[in-house]
Amino acid sequence: MEVGICKQDVLQKKKNAVLVDGVILNGPIMDSKAGEKFVEEACKIIMEEVIQKANDVTEKVCEWRSPETLKKILDLEMRDTGESHQKLLQLCQDVIQYSVKTSHPRFFNQLYAGIDYYSLVARFITEALNPSVYTYEVSPVFLLVEETVIKKMIEFIGWEEGDGIFNPGGSVSNMYAMNLARYKFCPEIKEKGLSGLPRLVLFTSEECHYSMKKAASFLGIGTENVYFIKTDERGKMIPEELEKQVQRARKEGSAPFLVCATAGTTVLGAFDPLDEIADICEKHGLWLHVDASWGGSALISRKHCRLLHGIHRADSVAWNPHKMLLAGIQCCALLVKDNSGLLKKCYSAKAAYLFQQDKFYDVSYDTGDKSIQCSRRPDAFKFWLMWKALGTTGLEERVNRALALARYLVEEIKKREGFQLLLEPEYANICFWYIPPSLRKMEDGPEFWQKLHEVAPIIKERMMKKGSMMLGYQPHRGKVNFFRQVVISPQVSREDMDFLLDEIELLAKDL
Repeated sequence: MEVGICKQDVLQKKKNAVLVDGVILNGPIMDSKAGEKFVEEACKIIMEEVIQKANDVTEKVCEWRSPETLKKILDLEMRDTGESHQKLLQLCQDVIQYSVKTSHPRFFNQLYAGIDYYSLVARFITEALNPSVYTYEVSPVFLLVEETVIKKMIEFIGWEEGDGIFNPGGSVSNMYAMNLARYKFCPEIKEKGLSGLPRLVLFTSEECHYSMKKAASFLGIGTENVYFIKTDERGKMIPEELEKQVQRARKEGSAPFLVCATAGTTVLGAFDPLDEIADICEKHGLWLHVDASWGGSALISRKHCRLLHGIHRADSVAWNPHKMLLAGIQCCALLVKDNSGLLKKCYSAKAAYLFQQDKFYDVSYDTGDKSIQCSRRPDAFKFWLMWKALGTTGLEERVNRALALARYLVEEIKKREGFQLLLEPEYANICFWYIPPSLRKMEDGPEFWQKLHEVAPIIKERMMKKGSMMLGYQPHRGKVNFFRQVVISPQVSREDMDFLLDEIELLAKDL
């Protein structure tokens, strides 16, 4: 009864009010002024707590808390009634405080780091506009930007023409490429499915990204039909082993259709010999995909592009500008040499409510049918705005400086007692052990390596709880836990390299 009276009161106060199913339809339901004020205050917090502190090495990289403690601090429960703006702003503060500061100069943990201000502004713009990149009518600017960026990236690969699309991650780009190669090999699979097909097999290196295995599983190819090719001591695919495995697959009655080479492996930073692999692919009629998600940005550098010599012979390339070039997660492109519309033929579903062919503009700009997604973010825009701001020379300088800093760190490691390189790096991945004083005179043997295996996790725990830096570690191919230092951010200096080694020594002085 009281609810009915309240609604009558509201109706009397609203002139010409319309009520449908008990809901008043006059006027907006949101308080725009309050919303704008909230955005303004939240942006101030972002500026003060994230952007202005991004380069401050006195700030912690992370404010470690256990999951149970963090749950209590953040008050994660969602309730029937909304929280006050003051409470929400405090939550924003808490989220920032307890999140890892990936823009910190001493965040070395992943294959991305640092902050690019132009890319960041581009992300602010796209978040505010909330576009979806599938048709020109709803995303005119961002479709033109994506087309322009793809053309430029294709130039750096060395193709005269091509096609491409931005995807949510290098793993998705690799899956796209695998499916595209299969479609090229047997186009009828799109409509008829897997039944009746021969046993399809693909080849990739032992050091490939795990997304290749996931893609084979997801696409119904099967992980047992991924032939992992042996690599040399540096982690590069051995072409002679690839040739042997292709011949073996043929003798078994299988149907090889794809080779995936890697340009910049995740752990060791190795670059497969693309020219020799391309020779084998041409000989056997196999699609060559190059996963250059990590190493592709070396193409921007005239000094270091030699690492990807032969990439122009690939049929497809995955390249993530959000890694070495700092375009911001996520920014990942699949680039395809074919310019006959193969991408669209493979993925098109011709949704009539989106891709009408009788529109008043050139519908070739409605590129969304090339994607497995419907809604798609304008990820190319942040790369484009950054590229416009820095120019190609500015991007090249980032690559060159990162690799120069990597070289500096390698030479410093060689000088210091207790530090031991796994191998001489050719990219920005520096892999090394730290041998604490108690182990330095110990005889090389199983006991030594078991004790050394336990060192890196302890140091990692201490650095995170202290918040001084973040550095990744892992075991790999029979080698016990070692650190993998990755240099990316232009905010990183020589002093940060020195700090890294000093801090490891400090954290491990009692081990």
